[in-house]
Amino acid sequence: MPPRAKFTKEEIVDAGLGILRERGLAAVTAREIGRCLGSSSRPIFTVFENMGEVISAIEDRARGIYSEYVQRGLRENLAFRGVGQAYIAFAMYEPQLFRLLFMRMLPDDMVLGKILPEIDKNYPLIVKSITDQYPVTEEEAVILYRHLWIYSHGIATLCATSMCRFTEAEISDMLTEVFRALLSENLRGKMK
Repeated sequence: MPPRAKFTKEEIVDAGLGILRERGLAAVTAREIGRCLGSSSRPIFTVFENMGEVISAIEDRARGIYSEYVQRGLRENLAFRGVGQAYIAFAMYEPQLFRLLFMRMLPDDMVLGKILPEIDKNYPLIVKSITDQYPVTEEEAVILYRHLWIYSHGIATLCATSMCRFTEAEISDMLTEVFRALLSENLRGKMK
């Protein structure tokens, strides 16, 4: 009969998430999780097969937290700008989670057109937020999203690495300015 689990999956993931938030992914070890729970590392492996499973569960939790940010952004009057602001806010307030999800190596065959759907399960909702509010096709919305994501990711990375800090107003102004320029260029292209 397998040993009875001393801790639940949620308790282990919570402990790992706390360590990640404080000290980064490299600090998330079985020994550190055990220490955080007041135990050895052994009870972790009555719930998980290995540390890969633990990290995967922590990553799933981080994606859930990120999705909460996106959902708040989508509820803004200008939903697409709200998503950009939420993405940057996530980087500012959860820098270690942002690094885990959005600042890591991807497979060599990952091309720009595949990155967003791969790293963000909210992708269809974000594209829809553009087509719902602006006179663009879905294909044009994807292009706008891609451009704004590159720009937003740059700002978010500056924030996550503490290189720069911006106010909400500054972020809103920057995203609006770039979006208007891209949208204007897109509409001009349709008129030719």
